[in-house]
Amino acid sequence: MKFARTSMEALSLSPSSSSSAANSKSKKNMSRTMALCMLPLLLNINWVQEAEGFQATNTGSYLTSRRATATVEANKKSRSYHRPLNVLSDKIDEATKEELEKTFNGPSATIIGDGAEILDPSTYEAALLNSWDEGRQNGFDWEIEKMRRTVSGLQQNADGSWARRPSIFDFLVSKSEFSTATARPLDEPPKPVEITDVMYLFLTNTLRQVGFGDALGLAKVPDVVIQKYEGSFFSFIKGALGGDLQTLAGGPLFLLLAKYYQEYGPIFNLSFGPKSFLVINDPVMARHILRESSPEQYCKGMLAEILEPIMGEGLIPADPKTWKVRRRAIVPGFHRRWLNRMIVLFGDCGDRLIDDLAVRSKKKTAVDMEERFCSVTLDIIGKSVFNYDFGSTTKESPVVKAVYRVLREAEHRSSSFIPYWNLPYADKWMGGQVEFRRDMTMLDDILANLINRAVETRKEATVEELEERDNASDPSLLRFLADMRGEDLTSKVLRDDLMTMLIAGHETTAAMLTWTLFELSQADPGMMKEIQAEVRTVLDGKDRPDYDDIVAMKKLRYSLIEALRLYPEPPILIRRARTADSLPPGGSSLRDGVKVLRGTDIFISTWNLHRSPELWDNPEKFDPTRWERPFKNPSVTGWNGYNPEKVTGLYPNEIATDCAFLPFGGGQRKCVGDQFAMMEATVTMSMLLNKYDFDFSGKPEDVGMKTGATIHTVNGLNMYPRESSGVPETNGWWELQHLKKGMSATGMPISSTIE
Repeated sequence: MKFARTSMEALSLSPSSSSSAANSKSKKNMSRTMALCMLPLLLNINWVQEAEGFQATNTGSYLTSRRATATVEANKKSRSYHRPLNVLSDKIDEATKEELEKTFNGPSATIIGDGAEILDPSTYEAALLNSWDEGRQNGFDWEIEKMRRTVSGLQQNADGSWARRPSIFDFLVSKSEFSTATARPLDEPPKPVEITDVMYLFLTNTLRQVGFGDALGLAKVPDVVIQKYEGSFFSFIKGALGGDLQTLAGGPLFLLLAKYYQEYGPIFNLSFGPKSFLVINDPVMARHILRESSPEQYCKGMLAEILEPIMGEGLIPADPKTWKVRRRAIVPGFHRRWLNRMIVLFGDCGDRLIDDLAVRSKKKTAVDMEERFCSVTLDIIGKSVFNYDFGSTTKESPVVKAVYRVLREAEHRSSSFIPYWNLPYADKWMGGQVEFRRDMTMLDDILANLINRAVETRKEATVEELEERDNASDPSLLRFLADMRGEDLTSKVLRDDLMTMLIAGHETTAAMLTWTLFELSQADPGMMKEIQAEVRTVLDGKDRPDYDDIVAMKKLRYSLIEALRLYPEPPILIRRARTADSLPPGGSSLRDGVKVLRGTDIFISTWNLHRSPELWDNPEKFDPTRWERPFKNPSVTGWNGYNPEKVTGLYPNEIATDCAFLPFGGGQRKCVGDQFAMMEATVTMSMLLNKYDFDFSGKPEDVGMKTGATIHTVNGLNMYPRESSGVPETNGWWELQHLKKGMSATGMPISSTIE
């Protein structure tokens, strides 16, 4: 291949923040109605991570709660103000608004409230996207609400920051400062990208590539142009018709982007003729796109177009307006009681896997552990999401085969840029599409039957009642959604939600388990001994873990996360700019930032972020102990580094790493099932390592690596399971890794330990 370096450009608008919009008579009134955008998701649900807070100029705080009234207590100039507000029914008159505006200008405002809980603080951000109409109907003022960052369960620190009160579920709850990265909403929602935008992009890309970038005043970003295809004409035509980026690019796309990252740095433009993709390998730029900008400003774009025929209007491909409605309905289903019940389900499905391995280990036959992980995670998704037992761990069936073929097609489409499936009569003459349509019909029929049964037996209840209900016979999310009072659900809506969760929630966890076992099995033997010693000590004779055990198995969780760092699922996040914008320079040499044109398709390379030597110490090494050590690089302007003390919940999220680590995406459109996935993986892997040791049937390098939506092996993860028991001797291997780095035994700098 030949590559040419030219420049890249775009026009600029100052960054905006998140929200959706509806018709309003004036922009001022529209901004004021944003007040209640947070209400529907600030329910009595418990989430797990920290969020960044409002960038407001005042320090007042305000509690919004669906099931309780809040008493606002503020003191200004020795005058107390008390007013109970029912946030769903009591409208605030103009006089009250005036009084609140005066009251909350003071720095000493505090809040006392009860009853409101929140699950993922990213939900807190997502709540800001709820409809303008709710705000208008309830009379809340955005100018007041933009300053509110308090929800029940938080307390204000002496320095003005906010933290959660201690809880028995502290491992699921943020213990550090609570904030959100949400700024003021867009005055008007941007229009979808149109053909004129695409043609303008094609024109500017072409002019830039032939050397007119400087003359047009375009920003200078390295430009990688694929000018020569190394392969046969037939393979090129096949790749082009199939929209296969990997074929056209000459290899797995994420590895190609990694190669270009080493040569061109944190940002470059990847061009296929007039079509181009802006590739982001910088945490500061990624943070701007994912967390600091509205989902309406950076939508899913190409990915949504690709997945819509499969997932419909589910959470992943949905447009911003539909997404906010569906997320508001789905997120309450991931409440604490449900997650606790799911641990039992994880254990039940794990038992099937353990029993299967017991038979195979006695026969001393190699087992493809990737296939086994895919089976157990499929069974878990089936039961947890729509109460259907695929039974894939113990048997094969036409349904299971159909599911896997659909998953493969979804993955292939996600790495394609030409919608070959939309060609005339494609489902009648293209072999793969004929089979795909047949498989989709089978799955749609199954889902339709399950949905109809759930709707016919619907027992409406409030979210609070649903959370408290002990529905042992059917604890699925489908049951929760069908019974949720006030949700105008149709079979189509439920079908899209369920199909999305089936596809998104199955492969990713299976891949995490696969690569964790792959790395642990070839790492320093002391590492596996450390993990097994922790698992067997915590379980102490039990076959499966409970809630507290998951929290206690920190080394195992960090091993799972380290595998996600090295093998991110997916290795690329896709976005499209719906407005012109300007990205911060980050670690690039472009001190004036990077301008982005409306309609620009963007690849955020999580693979490059996770393996960047600018962001990680010895990035290519599998080292779970790294998550206990802080790391920062001042040369990456605007990046705050990784701080272990900011880790909340079950894993170091994008906040603790300042977007250098994006295992579940980031921002408001982050995966809603991240904690579900971490708990599922921890339970499954702990049950395996509690009972078995594993040996490769061949060489580790024989495993190979390929990609679709997730990173798979080429030849399977073939291993010999051997029954094992007892707590192995570790000789302090874990602590020794910290000492080798000049840190204390806990991973912190020696100076901080002395202090």
